[in-house]
Amino acid sequence: MMRCVRIIASNNPKSSWWREWLRAILVYRQPRMAAALAIGFSCGLPFILLSQTMTAWLRQAGIERTAIGMLTWVTLVYAIKFLWAPVVDRLQLPVLFRLLGRRRSWMLLAQAGIVLCMLNLSRLSPGDSLATVGWGAFFLAVAAATQDIAGDAWRVEIAPPEQQGAMAAAYQLGYRIAIITGTAGAFWVAADYGWHLSLTAMAGMSGVGILATLLTHEPAVTAARESLMQEQRVVDWLAARPHWPAWLRALGSQFIGAVVCPLTDFFVRLGWRAGALTFAFICTYRLTDYVGGVMANPFYIDHGYTLKQVATVVKSFGLIATLFGVVLGGIVVARFGILRALLAGSLLIMCSNIGYSVLASTPINLIALGSINAFDNIAIAVHGVSLLAFLASLTSARYTATQYAVLSSIYALPGKMLMGGSGWVVDQIDYPPFFLYAASLSIPGLVLLFFVARSRRTARAAEA
Repeated sequence: MMRCVRIIASNNPKSSWWREWLRAILVYRQPRMAAALAIGFSCGLPFILLSQTMTAWLRQAGIERTAIGMLTWVTLVYAIKFLWAPVVDRLQLPVLFRLLGRRRSWMLLAQAGIVLCMLNLSRLSPGDSLATVGWGAFFLAVAAATQDIAGDAWRVEIAPPEQQGAMAAAYQLGYRIAIITGTAGAFWVAADYGWHLSLTAMAGMSGVGILATLLTHEPAVTAARESLMQEQRVVDWLAARPHWPAWLRALGSQFIGAVVCPLTDFFVRLGWRAGALTFAFICTYRLTDYVGGVMANPFYIDHGYTLKQVATVVKSFGLIATLFGVVLGGIVVARFGILRALLAGSLLIMCSNIGYSVLASTPINLIALGSINAFDNIAIAVHGVSLLAFLASLTSARYTATQYAVLSSIYALPGKMLMGGSGWVVDQIDYPPFFLYAASLSIPGLVLLFFVARSRRTARAAEA
């Protein structure tokens, strides 16, 4: 049937637009797209466990909210993953490298670590040893962040530039499926069979990534990475350390070329004042999202909602709202520009947290819960899409990959550090004022956005 459609389209000169759409759709038949979807699922599952599912598990076990908030600091590992990315990029793993290649060997090692860490968490009881749970979550975060490093590199290198959009779409689809599986699915299993079986099932589903890694192909090795060694700063750094071991000099030069040079280029292009202002805005833009989001699941449980109610109303319908929000965010960016989209994202996320404050002051109401959560998911999607578009606009053609990786890692640091104290704040002031406090954290970002917009207008005027 598909072959007939292609023949008809090719014989009709007026159907060029149809051939273009058909070619775009047929690209998803390639095995690498299925592998990207599976690896996206494998990357999303441990992250959602650490950032959301674990908070509900701990709260049901009677753990204090202050401790729950502090345990979310393990996700800071994701924000500093660029520090060991050069090791993943350059080091050849014994045996596995010869069998699978550089990218797949690191992915398989990280995925095996994820499965083992999840199985370890599944046999633990938070009430017996919270510290052991914390260490288990930390090692899971390290393995998951390492998988992200290798998985992102594989995804970029395995497909030509014209297919990167389709690869990213397949990856994001897998990631979103992991979110609903790791929240709604995990809650349903936990409600009927307990958290131990729920976490064991999540460990079993992590095998999807292992299977994809074994069945997919290793990207072809390119010489693009060698260009980093030609940076003058790298040459000077190596010349000043001739007595260091060769492996240490190679690792240091990779770090200088991959992290220091892109950051220096960022501030040189924008100017140190505008660059610092932009950097401050990036670091404050998502404070509300991080601080308010981490206490959402404990709030549902403390307010009296059951796990099945949360799974059905919040997670299932929330996923639909998130997908709608992603589309809406893209439309807002295209129609009104990045800066106006950033403004809209901040205002929406503030309104959603104010809605949660109202919800926390009212009796149990599933309709209100679903409505506010759906609005919150749309707000988060617009919020996130706007920021990602802004980050992409800041990168230079020479350092697109490295600058984007550094910016997308560091911007999360302040929010993730602050969200560790969310549980303590709730204990002091309760949920209604807490969500108002979370909403107020968007104000610094809005103020900085005003100055960023003004500096951009000044720069454009100077260029003109």
